[in-house]
Amino acid sequence: MPIVMDADRIGRALTRIAHEIVERNKSLDGIALVGIRTRGVHIARRLAKALQDITGQEIPTGALDITLYRDDLMRHTVGPQPLVRLTEIPFSIDDRRILLVDDVLYTGRTIRAALDALIDFGRPKVIQLVVLVDRGHRELPIKADYVGKNIPTSAAESVQVRLQETDGVDDVTLQQEGA
Repeated sequence: MPIVMDADRIGRALTRIAHEIVERNKSLDGIALVGIRTRGVHIARRLAKALQDITGQEIPTGALDITLYRDDLMRHTVGPQPLVRLTEIPFSIDDRRILLVDDVLYTGRTIRAALDALIDFGRPKVIQLVVLVDRGHRELPIKADYVGKNIPTSAAESVQVRLQETDGVDDVTLQQEGA
């Protein structure tokens, strides 16, 4: 499993993304981060801290579970019931600029499901997509606004993101499927 991003590179990528967010958005007023469970939530929280370090402004952050919105729901079940986790969006998304955050952008299907789930909570002014890794192979017309690293992959490879909060280590590895 070659490591394509270590903890330092992940940190630098998130700092760069935070600066890009500040540059692209004239003001951070009305912006909120919503992370897709699980690792997107941790990345969103890290970005919120980086944005606060840069601007001094606290950015609201939420967590979105997309389980019931997936078009491949049967693959994400435990027994006869899907494993549904908690969505926590403690603010109104109406007329806000929402930065939707995930760890890896692949086919686009996760993001499509997240957009459907998010719209059920209100009508944002704008939704921008933030991903730590874009690995290509899109099946839907979805493109990230902010990318930590583009990693070209083959269909036989997978990108694994591990974060301190869930895995005890920060890294991104590339591995062969089935390995």
